[in-house]
Amino acid sequence: MYPSRFHYEAPRSLDEAFGVLQTYGDEAKILAGGQSLIPLIKLRFASPACIVDINNIPGLEFHEEDSDGSLHIGALCRHRDLERSALLRSKYPVMSVVAPLISDPMVRNRGTLVGSLCHADPQGDWASTMLALGGEVIARNADGGERAIPVSQFVVGPFQNTLQQGEIAVRARVPAPRGTRSGTYLKLERRVGDFATVGVAINLESSGGTINRAGIALTGVGPNNIQCTAAEQALAGKTLNASTIEQAARLAAEAAQPKTDVRGSAEYKRHVVYTFVMRGLSNREAMAA
Repeated sequence: MYPSRFHYEAPRSLDEAFGVLQTYGDEAKILAGGQSLIPLIKLRFASPACIVDINNIPGLEFHEEDSDGSLHIGALCRHRDLERSALLRSKYPVMSVVAPLISDPMVRNRGTLVGSLCHADPQGDWASTMLALGGEVIARNADGGERAIPVSQFVVGPFQNTLQQGEIAVRARVPAPRGTRSGTYLKLERRVGDFATVGVAINLESSGGTINRAGIALTGVGPNNIQCTAAEQALAGKTLNASTIEQAARLAAEAAQPKTDVRGSAEYKRHVVYTFVMRGLSNREAMAA
């Protein structure tokens, strides 16, 4: 199927991009990696009047730590850059695990973390990872003002985010850890590169064996990525042992909202959530910082 006609703009600065957005309003779509937007346009599930290609705008390809210990990921930072990142391998274990699990090499070569968050697919792996990390999306407007939107408030439904008209998501942010980080991502998929039937992101920040902050989030088992608040609270201030691990796994399974489909029954998917949380928290090698 051929896409509908659209106007194409490739601005070379954010100011130019904001000018195009002002002209076309909500009829414009931002293109970064295009790995979600282009298939939607080809199938005519999306028919924007204008595509605003931001790939010529310099200074958006980075991922780096700030002086306060937070991690910033630019809007044009590719999955492949995160997959190969020594910084992620050394300090951000859950991100290091999930990066090579994103789709296939062709998608990872072009797709972006920020674009994935904006697409808000319930089966998207990055949104769960950022929920577990307590991440934010930084949106900028034409006046240069920025607002930080927690991912828990940014991804609000299937393919729905809270960007306002005229805003561009310029980067994502992971806050500084409250202790030593450990974590992992477990993903059930029908074949390599497929969307998650079930995914579980786990992030722990600990000092002296005590968990200062826990993050657990689910992929593919609800209308959007699910933050398991009760399971997180059950781990905070505790040490990992058989009892706390089982309680967290049970609460995470209760938080899931799966539906029966060709990928499996709701009961099966809920059981996978329980198993993955048990496995992730119990496997000290996988959870190693």
